[in-house]
Amino acid sequence: MDFIQHNILLISLALGSGLMLIIPHIKKDKSAVSPAEAVTLINRSNALVLDVRDASEFSGGHIAQAKNIPLTELANRLDELKKHQNKAILVHCQRGVRSAKACAILRKAEFTQVTHLQGGLNAWAAAKLPMMSDVSMQKARSQQAANDET
Repeated sequence: MDFIQHNILLISLALGSGLMLIIPHIKKDKSAVSPAEAVTLINRSNALVLDVRDASEFSGGHIAQAKNIPLTELANRLDELKKHQNKAILVHCQRGVRSAKACAILRKAEFTQVTHLQGGLNAWAAAKLPMMSDVSMQKARSQQAANDET
């Protein structure tokens, strides 16, 4: 008992530090996935990749076969996604903030399997995962056309 009375400040500091280490794990967004988990979701569940960035950001680079619906238009364009209502959807933006908001909109509209890319496209690029741009898509199309001619 004397030990506790003499070291109450140190004990409080230790307990507070332990609590601060645990809180992020308790608050962690369960619907957020890492880039590696996103690849698994895309490959195993054939997830729709929904990019909620603006069209100009999308044309600068995006995940292959992603569907672009900017966050500002999402609520009005939910009909385009109705066939995916009970299927896996991976939502992403540049850093992960807009995609979390998009997930909330989709869940409110009763989409059941919605997840978002933690860290957004920045995390995807940092993991050195493949991306497409309008320029690379045009090159691929022209190369395919040249192959078709031969």
